[in-house]
Formats: sequence, structure tokens, C-alpha cells
Amino acid sequence: MAGEQDEGAAGLVLRGLLAGLAGVAAMTAAEKIEQALTGRPNSYVPAHTLERVLGLPHRPDRERLGLNWAMHWGQGIALGVARAVMARGGLRGPMGSFLFLNLRLLNDQSLENATGVGAPPWTWPVGEQVVDLLHKGVYAFAAGAVADRLVQGGRHAGGSPERGPYR
Repeated sequence: MAGEQDEGAAGLVLRGLLAGLAGVAAMTAAEKIEQALTGRPNSYVPAHTLERVLGLPHRPDRERLGLNWAMHWGQGIALGVARAVMARGGLRGPMGSFLFLNLRLLNDQSLENATGVGAPPWTWPVGEQVVDLLHKGVYAFAAGAVADRLVQGGRHAGGSPERGPYR
């Protein structure tokens, strides 16, 4: 896959969706391990955010598992396309993944705060900030590793597709 010269838009989108899937799977696994160790309960913020976006009536968390999964997995998979575009444009490796981490955080916070479900992260307890950053970091770097593997890099200002930047 990575060796193709012109993968086209559909191929780029597909590779991005695969990268997003890998990222959200890694993040979900990390969350479950962390929750087993800390006893932290599941968050239903994704469900309530999607509930507001779709204009659905508020329901208790126990009735929102499907919405929670739809938002958690759907948002993570869809955002992988942005990481694939970044990889294609030369924003690759750890720096590309770090930049993508910020895009993921911006996406979450924009939706959660615009719908009134969330609060600005600087108002959260420090422990919650750390947990969110760690999980989103796992997502961003896992999705980035897959995108960088599946998507051929293009030419950019800092180097060439053959050499990359600064070699």
C-alpha cells in the first residue's frame, strides 16, 4: 500500500479510516487497563455530546451505551482521515502525531463545550487532565504510526519524499 505512487482520494480516505480505527482501538484498550487499575468509571460525555448534536432528548447513561460507542468510535475513526492527509502532506512521525494530538483535543473540546456537555479542560482536576491527555496521546500516536505506514508521504517544504526533512 505505502509504495503506490498515486493512491487517490478514496485510497487516502480508506487508509485514514484504518489509521483512525487502530488509534481508537489502542485508546480504548488503554482506557480499559487504566480503569481496571484506578477504578475510574466509564465516561458518557461522548454519548451526551452526540445526543445534543442530534437533538435527542436527554436519557440516563445506562440508556446511552450505543450512542457512547457511536461517538467514541465514530469520531476516532473519522479523524484518522485528517492524520492520513497530514502523512500525505509530509507531517509524519512523532511531530505529525503530536500535532494530530492537538487536533483530536480541539475536536473533542469544541464539540463538548459547544453543546454545553463539557467544561473547559483547564477547569478540570489535574488528574482528569492527565488521564485525558494520556489517552488521547495513545490515540494520536497509534493512528499516526498506522497512517505513516499506510500513506506514502508527499513532498513538503522541509525535504523530499525520499529523504524526509533534515537529513
